[in-house]
Amino acid sequence: MIRYALSCAESHQFESWFKSADAFDELRSSRLVSCPVCGSNDVTKSLMAPGVAAKGNKATEATQAMSSGPDPKVMQAIRELREHVEKTSDYVGAKFAEEARAMHLGEKPERSIYGEVRPEEAKALRDDGIPAVPLPFTPKQKTN
Repeated sequence: MIRYALSCAESHQFESWFKSADAFDELRSSRLVSCPVCGSNDVTKSLMAPGVAAKGNKATEATQAMSSGPDPKVMQAIRELREHVEKTSDYVGAKFAEEARAMHLGEKPERSIYGEVRPEEAKALRDDGIPAVPLPFTPKQKTN
């Protein structure tokens, strides 16, 4: 496993783990790496400080934790969130911004939805006070 510091076209900074450098490159070229803040698929690697061992070459707890891969509890929580969202919400795909705006304006009945938005759409929703949050996973419909 390898951890990369990443940034999107909107300058959001985040980190993610990948099986290998090649796996990151393949996922990025397939546009499957996205910003957890705005959903942008325009993601690049950022400069990242290496983990430095403490005096006497003894790794700190933080360094050991970082090198051991993603926290299984966090990964389980993300899986459970994904299952909940998929069971209780309607997938609207690329029409998310349109659907969210119509519900906010009272043009459509409110319901729980999820989907994708382009960075500029996410910014417009936020600027207009329309409630929406990024999800820490890619919808299954998008991965098939």
